Amino acid sequence: MTSKNRLTPSGWAIIVLSVSALALGGCGRKGPLDLPPTANVAPAPGDTETERSAQPSVFNPTYGSESGPAASKGAKKPFILDPLLGN
Repeated sequence: MTSKNRLTPSGWAIIVLSVSALALGGCGRKGPLDLPPTANVAPAPGDTETERSAQPSVFNPTYGSESGPAASKGAKKPFILDPLLGN
């Protein structure tokens, strides 16, 4: 009796891509690199937190939060799932 539960090349590709995505998704952390314990480096002059928060960046969620919305709210368009969502 033979078993037909062998993986095809596309099955292996899906497994390898999934494992790669999970492994790479766990790499790194948000923030600067850690300094060695013997390093004694002061921040550069003019590199303050307020100056950094004023610069646009992908990693700066507070940039532009003090300004109002750029566009006015438009009219609600009906969507096919509105009855299911109760809207």
